[in-house]
Amino acid sequence: MGPKLLVLDTGEPSVILKPVLNQAASLDRMFQALADPTRRVMLERLSRGPASVTALAKPLTISLPAVLQHLHVLEASGVVRSEKVGRVRTCRIEPAALRTVERWVAGRRATWERRLDRLGDYLAEQDDQGRKR
Repeated sequence: MGPKLLVLDTGEPSVILKPVLNQAASLDRMFQALADPTRRVMLERLSRGPASVTALAKPLTISLPAVLQHLHVLEASGVVRSEKVGRVRTCRIEPAALRTVERWVAGRRATWERRLDRLGDYLAEQDDQGRKR
């Protein structure tokens, strides 16, 4: 089943909006998850490979329930997934989610690089014209 499409009732013939709003909400959750320094420490550890909740909690100065709350935020954002085998819950990074953030940042970077290049060209042109006078 494909992504859900949203329909905007404008009184005109129906306009179908792509699921951009769902994607934006997902991106918001990912940035919210990445905004916390404790969660970033946990992700840094997971970047070296899967780890148990106990291993993730060890270097942190917070309680195990607080670690679990942070993990819940990371899982809800899609950045981390975990599985429980017996009494051990093992967590790992979900690379596809991080690629979504990376693509969004790269798009913004490309836009700003183009704008700054145009500004640089304009300033160089102004400087050249000032020297000719």
